[in-house]
Amino acid sequence: MVNKVILVGNVGMDPEVRTLESGAKVARVRLATTERLFDRQANETKEHTEWHTVTLWRGLADVVDKYVRKGSQLYIDGRLRTREWTDKDNQKRYSTEILADDMKLLGRRPEGVQGGVAAPQGYVAQPQGGYSAPASQPYAQPAAQPTPAPAPIAAPAEDPDDLPF
Repeated sequence: MVNKVILVGNVGMDPEVRTLESGAKVARVRLATTERLFDRQANETKEHTEWHTVTLWRGLADVVDKYVRKGSQLYIDGRLRTREWTDKDNQKRYSTEILADDMKLLGRRPEGVQGGVAAPQGYVAQPQGGYSAPASQPYAQPAAQPTPAPAPIAAPAEDPDDLPF
């Protein structure tokens, strides 16, 4: 059986981060994914935005707490989880969320993150949550080297009638 979800989207509001009595940290993020579909009849592009609740635990929750804010772009790899609960009117309710197994920060570091000023323009997030500067100059491909001509194939020294097939 497979229960796998992969999302790339934008955070819609600052994450909610809590530390439980056990000391485990948990973060909840609202993530928007948008599909662009072309309607041939109307000859226009339409967008459909879906909102997802993503729950991240322990180390991932620490990264969310330090680096993720409204507008951050995230890659989430996880699984669907449906919870049942009773509301204040004693009605059964259900909610489906994504339990994140992996998260990667995409794009630029947002303003106002904990632990210092935002990275300068052009810095990109690394999977470990760090940031690196782009190369100062674009990569130049080395000039093509001439390829030597292949050596001519010598005729077989033996009689073709002596071949084993």
